[in-house]
Amino acid sequence: MNSENFALSERLVSASYVRQACQARRGHEQLIRQLLEQGKCPEEGWSESTLELFLNELAVMDSNNFLGNCGVGEREGRVASAVVARRHYRLIHGIGRSGDIAAVQPKAAGSSLLNKLTNSLVLDILKISGVLSVKSCFVVPMATGMSLTLCFLTLRHRRPNARYILWPRIDQKSCFKAMITAGFIPVVVENSLEGDELRTDVEEAERKILELGAENILCVHSTTSCFAPRTPDRLEELATMCAKWNIPHIVNNAYGVQSSKCMHLIQEGARVGRIDAFVQSLDKNFMVPVGGAIIAGFDPTFVQEISQTYPGRASASPSLDLLITLLTLGASGYKKLLSDRKEIYAFLGEELKKLASAHGERLLHTPHNPISFALSLDGLRTNRDKAVTELGAMLFTRQVSGARVIPLNKEQTISGHTFRGFMSHSEAYPCPYLNAAAAVGITRQDVALCMKRLDKCLKVLRKDGKLADSCDDTKTSDRTRPASHRE
Repeated sequence: MNSENFALSERLVSASYVRQACQARRGHEQLIRQLLEQGKCPEEGWSESTLELFLNELAVMDSNNFLGNCGVGEREGRVASAVVARRHYRLIHGIGRSGDIAAVQPKAAGSSLLNKLTNSLVLDILKISGVLSVKSCFVVPMATGMSLTLCFLTLRHRRPNARYILWPRIDQKSCFKAMITAGFIPVVVENSLEGDELRTDVEEAERKILELGAENILCVHSTTSCFAPRTPDRLEELATMCAKWNIPHIVNNAYGVQSSKCMHLIQEGARVGRIDAFVQSLDKNFMVPVGGAIIAGFDPTFVQEISQTYPGRASASPSLDLLITLLTLGASGYKKLLSDRKEIYAFLGEELKKLASAHGERLLHTPHNPISFALSLDGLRTNRDKAVTELGAMLFTRQVSGARVIPLNKEQTISGHTFRGFMSHSEAYPCPYLNAAAAVGITRQDVALCMKRLDKCLKVLRKDGKLADSCDDTKTSDRTRPASHRE
């Protein structure tokens, strides 16, 4: 409804009622105007009615929704299912063009505007979260691993003779396979054990540079967010090293946006040295469906090169999901989520410490990890060899998701490379342990239920261990255990 249509409506409905409705409409339009003017996340979140009005306005700007459109091309935004069309708010054309994921589509002004606005709001959120000097970013419809691959492939054009990527070890398959998929040879830099923590061995990384030659190294591939007892890499020292040797630096910041400490490390690394790009997941940081990531950096030219490396158009779904989420939360809503997460992180640590004490274990001392904790499982290892892995299965069947149980001496081969002590980020960590993380969206109820179920599982396993010790056959099956011990 525009002003002319409102005026015509006064012939049918009382003019005072129409004027009131017109004023209400202007309230929605004022919010949209501010968004377009400022390109920043609104301080307060929008209502669903404003959001849907805006999305419908964007949709009618795309050619597939033109009333008189006649499409004779191979891609005309046709959709067979009305349910699918509604799911995507009839924004069917996707984002980008064949040569650049950030380019504007002539047939899809609305989808292109959606893409530009989402990237602009994300840049604002990255600054709010702590990386004040970030200059450019874009949403890519791939998860973190493939987004890292895209960064490595872009660097290939700048360093065509480079074969190696220096990678401080983190036992997570996708970031390792990202390097392999891009066609490079990962050079694993083992972490050093400092107390309970596993920290970056910067001296070993520099020795690798001297051994391989700086010109043969594509980049250093570092990590912020990770599971304890590993800690975020020493980004300031790695960034300084990269600047010294003129080696690019790509940071895997998978779920680090929610942590002010991880974002501060990136900000300081870029200030004192070199960080070319940092990549973060959408689902882990913004509570949207899996399938998107943000690639950001401090040099707009390099970020644009990455976007131009992406072949073809792309799905708009991750951008649409993120835009809806940020407009719903507003900057204040997202900051509250971050504040709540930090508070519950402290609560989780306190509860794990109490539980550890009750079971003769200890909460590993990992002050440099701002998201994850590790609880020792030495007692289970003493009772029965398989008790550690059984704990993981028991938690899963009791609907405790996300907890990771890490046994000793596990080996895993990924793309021909064998990792000893896999999942522990170390070839020989001193003890088995359990991980729990306080990620964005976690509640106190989540923590309380987890502690209750974990406590019960530990009690059952310890009872079973004592029973096994008193029997000749330490492999007593579940059928022969007393009913009170079965789980």
